[in-house]
Amino acid sequence: MSADTPPTSNPRVRVTDVRLLSDNWYRLHTTTFDYLSDDGVWTSQSRETYDRGNGATILLYDLERRTVLLTSQFRYPVYVNGHPDGMLLETAAGLLDDDDPETAIRREAIEETGHEVGEVTHVFDVYMSPGSVTERLHFFAAPYSAHTLATAGGGLADEGEHITVVELGIDDALAMIEDGRIADAKTIMLLQWSVLRGPFARQKA
Repeated sequence: MSADTPPTSNPRVRVTDVRLLSDNWYRLHTTTFDYLSDDGVWTSQSRETYDRGNGATILLYDLERRTVLLTSQFRYPVYVNGHPDGMLLETAAGLLDDDDPETAIRREAIEETGHEVGEVTHVFDVYMSPGSVTERLHFFAAPYSAHTLATAGGGLADEGEHITVVELGIDDALAMIEDGRIADAKTIMLLQWSVLRGPFARQKA
């Protein structure tokens, strides 16, 4: 299902018009629909939706050394919205590109960090910006070590990726959330999960 072919499962929503505004890198639509409110009145609304496909992200962790593996890369959208240099610390991530989520995140992990992970844990699936973006992001976690390092990582040069792998202690990473040095939503969610319900929480128990 996509913005091109709107769903029909909600009887309170009747799509009346879909227009394609842009089909450059991804697809931007404007959709007009009637919505039945709780008072029984139908109202007409218009929304823009940005369809870039679904994605996956993964937190790599070393339980024994209490470290996590993140990436750093330049993100132009955050640069133009107040980030000092646009260099964002993130968990490895990428679009599914027609793969299932687990296959996609294994691909992204080795491309970006160089680690060929073994068993992965599925954490949750989240809509990251539901007011305008259709993307659903699949969250995973997996252990890493010197034995899982297979390549240099760093991303794909032909896709314009220039990625630096950054290893941090979990306590340092949490402190960097507090002071703003880690400001990426998916990364914050996985780091907090790791100490609340994930591997580092179990370590304390």
